[in-house]
Amino acid sequence: MNERPTAADATQRFADRVADYAAHRPRYPAAVYDFLSAGLGLARGSVVADVGSGTGIFCQPLLDRGCVVYGVEPNAAMRGEAERTLAPRYPSFHSVAGTAEATTLAGHSFDLVVAAQAFHWFDAPRAAAECRRLLRPGASAAMVWNTRKTDSSPFLRAYEDLLNEFGTDYAAVRHDRNEAGRLAQFFPQGYQRVTFPNAQHLDLAGLRGRLLSSSYTPAAGDPRRPKMLEALDRLFDRHQHGNTVVIDYDTELYHGIP
Repeated sequence: MNERPTAADATQRFADRVADYAAHRPRYPAAVYDFLSAGLGLARGSVVADVGSGTGIFCQPLLDRGCVVYGVEPNAAMRGEAERTLAPRYPSFHSVAGTAEATTLAGHSFDLVVAAQAFHWFDAPRAAAECRRLLRPGASAAMVWNTRKTDSSPFLRAYEDLLNEFGTDYAAVRHDRNEAGRLAQFFPQGYQRVTFPNAQHLDLAGLRGRLLSSSYTPAAGDPRRPKMLEALDRLFDRHQHGNTVVIDYDTELYHGIP
């Protein structure tokens, strides 16, 4: 049986993939941030804890909308990338070395806690307790993912086959295979789900970067990596249109009071 990575493993998984992660991971549609505003009361000046903030992909649109954002990230390399790109431009961005279970942030000080592409690494009950400590009375938390579609086109079916062939622990870490129970642990009062369409249009270099940004693909020095990239090149040649392939996502947002 595949086991979930330990907390220590999870916090270090992306340390050697920071550049590809920052450049090639999908962003989140504007409709997500509109929903946070209209549905959860996010406004200019709102104080947000982005837990598992990585390189700051989810943070930046919040900052552009005038929020004060504390990016909590345990991985020093990922955190450093966010500090390099966001801190000089946004005085309202604060980088924090912490985890979902121990953020180090002040209690009852936040209008929203959000985790984008990160909740599947958390210890759900302990993260929920920490989230309750952080939030102001009545404030909500939101867990967000870009969930890649695996069967909506011949290209995506072939890409899924490639991941299953070359992935190191792909089946164990896929967030969409065992999250319902963990979400129920995090949101004991119940939660609501909304979805938004999203897509990446990628040339070959972008597709390579997107693949290598994933923690479950062979790392540099692994003899399977060149074979995987050769297979990816062939896959791209078969499925590209106008030198582009499309990865479709459902951007899923789960929200409630922890």
